[in-house]
Amino acid sequence: MTKLEELLREFEIEIDSEKNNKLGKYRELLLEWNSFMNLTAITEEDDVNIKHFLDSLTIFRTGELDGKKSVIDVGTGAGFPGIPMAIQNPELEVTLLDSLNKRIKFLNKVVEETELGNVATYHGRAEEFARKKEFRDAFDVSVSRAVANMSTLAEYTMPYVKPGGVMIAMKGSEYKEELKEAENAIKILGGEIKEVKEITLPDGILHSLIVVEKVKPTPKKYPRAGGKPKSKPL
Repeated sequence: MTKLEELLREFEIEIDSEKNNKLGKYRELLLEWNSFMNLTAITEEDDVNIKHFLDSLTIFRTGELDGKKSVIDVGTGAGFPGIPMAIQNPELEVTLLDSLNKRIKFLNKVVEETELGNVATYHGRAEEFARKKEFRDAFDVSVSRAVANMSTLAEYTMPYVKPGGVMIAMKGSEYKEELKEAENAIKILGGEIKEVKEITLPDGILHSLIVVEKVKPTPKKYPRAGGKPKSKPL
């Protein structure tokens, strides 16, 4: 059993050898490409295992990613949490969206090398793609990790989610005040806080998973253009 398999098992996350190999290949590519482009400051194997792979896979603790679901990872960056999710559950149809094309080129290489047939990548801004007919109200789940504060994130991502679906925001330990400040924005955008799960990673690292259910359609005027979700949060 590899160190990664042992680590995941401690958190009741089971992976087989094929999935483990795919995560290993992903790590290799991440470090290789990181040598000539800025993908991550986390480069030690143990740190990648904990702070990228384990952290991404704890999202399955919500129960919202079991079975066949359509998922969009908004502002995916180097592919977290979307790629580990797609490896762990091949039934997921995962869309990765990022505003930097060089990251998309990296992600396309990962998808090719790990033979992930359940992943599609797109280069674009969150607020622009959310207005496209094929993306609006199109996903069972939206996920985001370290993208923006909760109010801004809700405006970026709630429009992608079908009514009845959920938005999952991956946050750190200091989420309570941020979540309180976002309550009005979440309500305006058609959401309702469903639950918050706190996850303690090795070395006492506390992360949180904020699950927001979409109870009604997001008004058509959202998301606002011109960077307003970030400069003037709801």
